[in-house]
Amino acid sequence: MKKEKLQKRKVTLKNTWPLHLMLFPGILILFVYTVLPFAGNIMAFQDFQPILGFFKSKWVGLDNFIYMFQLPDTFQIFRNTLIIAVGKIVLNLVMSIIFAILLYEAAGKRFKKSVQTICFLPHFLSWIIVTGIVQDVLSMEHGIINQVLQALHIVDAPINWFAQPKYFWWIVGFSNVWKETGWNAIIYLASITSINPDLYEAASIDGAGRFRKMWNITLPSLKPTIFILLLINVGNVLNAGFEVQYLLGNGVVQSVSQTIDIYVLKYGISQGDYALGTAAGIFKSVVSIILILLANSAAKAAGEERLF
Repeated sequence: MKKEKLQKRKVTLKNTWPLHLMLFPGILILFVYTVLPFAGNIMAFQDFQPILGFFKSKWVGLDNFIYMFQLPDTFQIFRNTLIIAVGKIVLNLVMSIIFAILLYEAAGKRFKKSVQTICFLPHFLSWIIVTGIVQDVLSMEHGIINQVLQALHIVDAPINWFAQPKYFWWIVGFSNVWKETGWNAIIYLASITSINPDLYEAASIDGAGRFRKMWNITLPSLKPTIFILLLINVGNVLNAGFEVQYLLGNGVVQSVSQTIDIYVLKYGISQGDYALGTAAGIFKSVVSIILILLANSAAKAAGEERLF
């Protein structure tokens, strides 16, 4: 018996090297694009000069972080990043759940598949295309939104949506919803299909309608999935994105469109202050890690699903 186990173990060890060899390209790519660039974070603690490089640039400790918080627009940038990111997470969560439930309840396989395909497609579009569509839809000259509002006599003249700061966060939020709702709903659809059908049959026998089934069976069954996705997204609270704000923003709405990622571009690349840009990126990463740890601890204390 021991000889057989030993023989099986030897065969297993002997045959695993091709599998490890297949992993090597992925590990190499991860090392080159993730591990090596991580060394560049040292710039945040230096008065970094590209000509001098890492080893000869002056070490300044936390001066870049202190200077970052002393800039006049720092609070505004963090406020914009937080509001846009939280709005994006909440809107995507709510709309994805609603869409998944409605799609599951819809009758007809062909209709479901058609709607699924149409709603998944925007996810594969680049933000360049999406923002172009948004600008056309909200255009003052031929935008369908202004035309509908005028036809219904809600407004007398076309609204310049991109020249009024109060609209910008909503435009960014619903642009994300239109692009990602169909894709995000895939996970919720998978969770809904795994619910025991006997629960719905028992609810029908008790006289529950379709809405009552959704409220008392579907939503509670989605609770573990919702908690896990929320925990994952908590780490993205300061990751409001870059493309949509940069492409839709302009000088008029700059007070509400500037985010940390644009801040990094502005100071790190445009003005050549790589140390300050790196400091902003490190600050965002540290806050994200802390938020994930706190959210995971809170979920553990509440007895809910958690990441680790």
